Amino acid sequence: MLGWVARGLLIVAGFVVSWFVAKDAPQFGLVQMAAAIILFVLVLWVLAFWPERWTHLLSRLHKPR
Repeated sequence: MLGWVARGLLIVAGFVVSWFVAKDAPQFGLVQMAAAIILFVLVLWVLAFWPERWTHLLSRLHKPR
């Protein structure tokens, strides 16, 4: 399961990094890994600081009327 998360982050990071660094460049793997770590930290930051008012708005959308 954790492998899927790591693979997904590396795929997204590889896509973004390929805009700036050639895939056959020697530093591509290193830059891809750094971008994946930044994406992982960003996801954790969003989950940690998710505003409570957004949760209330989202839960109101799914209430049956």
